[in-house]
Amino acid sequence: MDKIAVLIPCYNESMTIEKVIKDFKKELPEATIYVYDNNSTDGTDKIARNAGAIVRYERKQGKGNVIRTMFRDIDAECYLMVDGDDTYPVENARALCDAVLNRSVDMAIGDRLSSTYFTENKRPFHNFGNVLVRKLINKIYKSNIRDVMTGYRAFSYIFVKTFPILSKGFELETEMTMHSLDKNMNLENIIVDYRDRPNGSISKLKTYSDGVKVIKTIITFLKNYKPTKFFNTLSFLQIILGSAFLIPVIIEFINTGLVPKIPTFIVSIFLFITAALSFVIGLVLQSIVNKSKQDFEITLNDWKYKYNTIKNK
Repeated sequence: MDKIAVLIPCYNESMTIEKVIKDFKKELPEATIYVYDNNSTDGTDKIARNAGAIVRYERKQGKGNVIRTMFRDIDAECYLMVDGDDTYPVENARALCDAVLNRSVDMAIGDRLSSTYFTENKRPFHNFGNVLVRKLINKIYKSNIRDVMTGYRAFSYIFVKTFPILSKGFELETEMTMHSLDKNMNLENIIVDYRDRPNGSISKLKTYSDGVKVIKTIITFLKNYKPTKFFNTLSFLQIILGSAFLIPVIIEFINTGLVPKIPTFIVSIFLFITAALSFVIGLVLQSIVNKSKQDFEITLNDWKYKYNTIKNK
């Protein structure tokens, strides 16, 4: 088992990967550096291998697919995830790892938004999206996560082995954050500096399509992990809409004794029925979620036992 495993998922990062590896080897000499190449065509893998990293491959495209394979393959006391584009300063690496190794933190979050992100990042929609997603998640979970979408994080062994990665792409960080909040894990925000990509280095993040995926991930997680809140909201909206259809029909019936708008009346009744169904579905699914949380706590205990066994060998 490695003391610290530095995880660098890469896709066409030949311009920066050598510097990233050498910087981390200098800052964390005890760490093992893993580069998982994700179908690069610019020789990223060869450069990484020559720089001293352990290079492996993930053929399924997407950051989520790469990190899933890394988490399955590697055993370490602390995992440090960082991008290969040299946007995260190595000087913050020790603080992130110390949170996991010395303070029993399950996930240390590299908070860019409290430092240089808004001045360094020249893409305004990225800035807006980061703030919007942070506010949404903090409101849903009544939390204080300062940077939901940062790619600079450190994890404990327990987190890595119990985190079910469902995302395939850049919505991964949002999934990590929501999972850890839902499972009441120990989190810590650590302010890190951020610098934009060097000239000539191209971001793989697609502002609009990846932004839609992130929002979709939040909605899916809200449905799956907080079904009462999700379906109660849906039920409330259906009641409001049904009332908007029904009230004019009732007023006309009081005034004339007639119900000429039969289709409108039927639609309103249908909406009230679906509202009741949504409410019941939320209650049933919440019971399943509560049982799932109980099972997860048992799973955590099993993994803690496995971790202590491997560590003490």
